[in-house]
Amino acid sequence: MDLNGIISIAGYPGLYKVVGQSKNGVIVESLIDKKRMPAYSTYKISALNDISIFTTDEDLPLSDVIKKIADKESKGAIALDSKATFDEVKNYLLSVLPNLDQERVHFSDMKKLITWYNMLQKNDLLKEKAAENTDAESKDEALKIKNATDAAIKPKAKPVEISAKPKSTGSKAKSTSTIRKTGA
Repeated sequence: MDLNGIISIAGYPGLYKVVGQSKNGVIVESLIDKKRMPAYSTYKISALNDISIFTTDEDLPLSDVIKKIADKESKGAIALDSKATFDEVKNYLLSVLPNLDQERVHFSDMKKLITWYNMLQKNDLLKEKAAENTDAESKDEALKIKNATDAAIKPKAKPVEISAKPKSTGSKAKSTSTIRKTGA
């Protein structure tokens, strides 16, 4: 499951695909309505590759959980409706992931996981890529997206301009080309 370039932005609904880099962050495209917008470095951006789910054994990466849901749904069907009741969502996720840590994974997180899966499925982003042909291409693309995401998360320092010539501060500052006489 390749989730490179898919991000979540706190305060904005849905998921976004990184399509480019700008001066102050990255350019993202919404998976909901395909509109593009800038995501500035001050936004709280989370890459789906960096997210994991609490289990009783150890944390499981989100890509593995989504793959398990896709396997359960025969890699083509939409999962449970995200507006389902607490018991329906909980039972569904327990059938997919039996060792889910029910104390640390909140209901809102479960609903968000189902919503994200459905959104990725609707946009055909859950298909496995051919590992042999596009391995080098996917590594290059992943590196570009990682660099763009890192640039959005870590603000860059502005370069300081150093000038050899002092700047004048007004009309009184003028240069003299003659030698001054001293009173001795």
